[in-house]
Amino acid sequence: MHEEITSVFLRQLEHIQEQGLKKEERPIASPQDAHIVVKDREILNLCANNYLGLANHPAVIEAAAQALKTRGYGMASVRFICGTQDLHQSLENCISRFLETEETILYSSCFDANTGLFETLFSEEDAIFSDTLNHASIIDGIRLCKAKRYRYRHTDMDDLECLLKNAQKHRLRIVATDGVFSMDGEIAPLAEICDLAETYDALVMVDDSHATGILGKGGRGSIAHCGVTGRVDLITGTLGKALGGASGGFTSGRRPLIDLLRQRSRPYLFSNSIPPIIAAAAKKAIDLIASAPELRNRLLENTAFFRKGLQALGFIIKRGIHPIIPILIGDPVQTQEMSRVLFKAGIYAVAFSYPVVPEGQDRIRVQISAAHSREDLKFALQQFENAGKSVGILAPT
Repeated sequence: MHEEITSVFLRQLEHIQEQGLKKEERPIASPQDAHIVVKDREILNLCANNYLGLANHPAVIEAAAQALKTRGYGMASVRFICGTQDLHQSLENCISRFLETEETILYSSCFDANTGLFETLFSEEDAIFSDTLNHASIIDGIRLCKAKRYRYRHTDMDDLECLLKNAQKHRLRIVATDGVFSMDGEIAPLAEICDLAETYDALVMVDDSHATGILGKGGRGSIAHCGVTGRVDLITGTLGKALGGASGGFTSGRRPLIDLLRQRSRPYLFSNSIPPIIAAAAKKAIDLIASAPELRNRLLENTAFFRKGLQALGFIIKRGIHPIIPILIGDPVQTQEMSRVLFKAGIYAVAFSYPVVPEGQDRIRVQISAAHSREDLKFALQQFENAGKSVGILAPT
């Protein structure tokens, strides 16, 4: 590569380093669980999406092992050629029953589900209304589409109504939102969104990646939690969080929309099918969620305990009930130092700074799991207190 061209990228990397924003990878040498092994040390993991502890659940592992023996490792094909097994169709049907929708289509990730949705269904005649704090995959999906884009202020229903009211000239309108916003653990006001959509004749799309399996009746997500089952037209989600923690995503909803995605959605048509082991394991995970409410109950109890403990120590957190708990710090260097001190003390908790979060909203984001014991959480609170005082976030005693 030419030296002048290379220098452009090197300057960008140097700026990231100077701002204390460098993202570090810490390879894990164990299964994903409440405790993991990193650099030959067992530490407590507080930043996984493994909300229900199913990533290393024996029944999930066994389902994957049996699929590996009977269906092989990979499909080596896209779905419409020779990449569809009975396991894929079984999982799609399982998700539809679980979410109480008409039809489901699988993708290699929820990122692909979101980027393959808008450009397939909407054109320059249409309009999309997106929350300003929506996930990057929704933002990128909308960018790929020729529809008119409107951004409403975060969860501001007055702003959304104003935009919808003034956009009646468009053929189709759709409101797109996260069910749970991943950096804050905040649940979207879906009842109000559905009310507005019905008033102004718009569709509703919800990315429920951080809610499916853990919120609402039976773990059916933010849509069930908000009481709007049957009123949301399209639901996207992931198999990579509460539903076993591997990979893969889906779009579920009205049958005509899903059928059209299956015919024209580019990430679906041009990406390999998810491996059989993931399809089988994800189905088992959903079966466990439906039959074992104690996992969700333990998760909610753990979350309430840890939130209360952090507040008692004096940390500033975003209030709520979700196991995503952002501990707001505001300074990137201080936030990175907090993460390093915690890691040395045996706590894996990652720092988040711009561009992952807005400038000035640097934070440590922890994620609680049903796999955590009460002793784990008490230990974590003690280490957070020690680290907070060491870094200067909490006043010394």
